[in-house]
Formats: sequence, structure tokens, C-alpha cells
Amino acid sequence: MKDKNIGFIGLGNLGSRVANNILKSGFNLFINDLDKKKSNKLIKSGAIWCSSLHELSSKTTIIITCLPSPESVNKVLNNLLPHLNKNHLWVEMSTTDESEMIRLANLCSEKNIQTLEAPLTGGQHKAESGNISILVGGLRKNFDRAFPILSSIGHKILYCGILGSASTLKVVTNYLASINLLALGEALMVCKKYGLDLATSYHGIKISSGNSFVHETESQVILNGSYDVGFTMDLVCKDVGLFDKLTDKFNIPADISKLMKKIFDEGKHKYGDRSLSTSIVKRIEDYCELSLRASGFPRTLLDTDKKKKGIEIKF
Repeated sequence: MKDKNIGFIGLGNLGSRVANNILKSGFNLFINDLDKKKSNKLIKSGAIWCSSLHELSSKTTIIITCLPSPESVNKVLNNLLPHLNKNHLWVEMSTTDESEMIRLANLCSEKNIQTLEAPLTGGQHKAESGNISILVGGLRKNFDRAFPILSSIGHKILYCGILGSASTLKVVTNYLASINLLALGEALMVCKKYGLDLATSYHGIKISSGNSFVHETESQVILNGSYDVGFTMDLVCKDVGLFDKLTDKFNIPADISKLMKKIFDEGKHKYGDRSLSTSIVKRIEDYCELSLRASGFPRTLLDTDKKKKGIEIKF
């Protein structure tokens, strides 16, 4: 194994699960986060805490960041850069702005530091099991170098091409997931108002042409009432904003995107930055003075499949 020592920065809901799968795959894992308390479980499992980015970079050859916003990525990378050298590969796993990703990669390139973008998609429960999907952009040689680590993190891994391509595709997929969430809230409320049993409605949608990944996952925690997908309103607003920026950049008449951004911004203002993204459905529940609840649905999502071997998706 060429790169045995892996650095990981950002131990939030997603990052902590990703880091744990790297650790379980036999890599030496060196970790850092603004909040050391988030590292306790990983340390007990064998991860090594680094109190500074200098310490982390001196002990590793591949460094992964998994952070909540382009601003936080920029801050961490600029603090990390003085400690990196030509032997390092930086792998950025956040959902971020493609132009910002390219700008930061150019800063790395000036020091002969290699860069790869590898945003994750599929949800927190898939990150937990190690079956999450990964979109990857950057030089093919960097993809090949990072593939053993990517394989430990996820199942389906797609090489998208040049840097910026994976970030753009991830923003597109998050846009589609978010708009599906809004549509499901409206659809379930129509069922409720009509008098349909919501469990029956869930399964009817699931076996129909209207089914989707979002329905099979997020509808369950909406019907439970927990709304718990581990993804928050500020993050969905960030992602919708990134998509909106792309439509403006390419002068695309994206009426749906503009309306969706307005709805989620209103939801963030009403329910709070750290409210769960699925709580956007409360807009409809509050207006109709009805709750979308049904028995038999889980409070949190769980991927019951065992870890599948990481594979590159080829076509």
C-alpha cells in the first residue's frame, strides 16, 4: 500500500463516518477538527489526533478534507498549504463551488501539490456502511493513486474527468434531490387531504413511476416525524445557491431553481440554520395544520447491506 498514512480534516456527521471506514480498512488515520470532542470515538478505534495541521501533514501523504462550506475549505487549505510538499495529494470531499475548487487546486499546483475532488453522494446512512457513491474529478493518475482509499469509503466510484467536473455534477445531483424533496411534501399532503393512508401512499409511490431515491429514504423519516437525515438547512441552501450560480453563469432560464432557492431560504429563516433539511416539509404541514405521519417508519435511516467492494463505474 503506497499511501498508508492518511490525514482527515472535518469530523462532522458525514466526515466522521467516512473517516471510520478508512480506519477500518487498515490505513493509519491522523485526524483534526475544530472540535476535538468529535474525535473521541475515532481515537478509541485507533485514529491519531493531531493538534495542528503542521503535525497532520508531516505524518501523512494523502490528506482528505470534508467540510461544510466553500469558505471553510478555503480557510483550511490556506492554513494547510505552508505545510504541504510535492509528496502530498489533497482530496477534497465537500460539496463546493467548482470555480473555487479550481482556484484552490491552482494554489496547490504552484507548490507541485496534487489535487483531487471527490464529493460524496448517497446520504449519511450510506457513508456509515461504506456504500456511499463518490464522484471524482482531477488527473487520472491522482484518481488511480487515491482509489484504494476511495474504495474503503464507498462502493460506486465514478471518474468524471477534469477538476471541477465532479463538483459541478455533485451540485446538480443535490439540486435534483432537493427539488424532489419539495415535490414529495406536496404529494404526501395531497394524499393526506384526500384521506389516503400515508403508509399506503408511501408504498404506492415506491412501486410507481414517481419513485426516487429521495422518496425511499427521506419520505420515511418525514412520515416518522424525526426528519432526521443528518443534513441541515444551511447546507441545502448552500447547495441550491451553488446550482443557482451555475444557471446564472451559463445564462440558463432556470425558473424552478429560483423558486426553490426562495422556498429553502424562507425555510432556513423560519426553522433555523441547523434545522434538518427535510423540515422544509413543515412549511406545508404548518400551512395546512396537518402532520404527515404514519406508523412503521424508522426514526433514522440505516443501510443494512454489508460493505460492498469499491468499484469504478465504467460505461
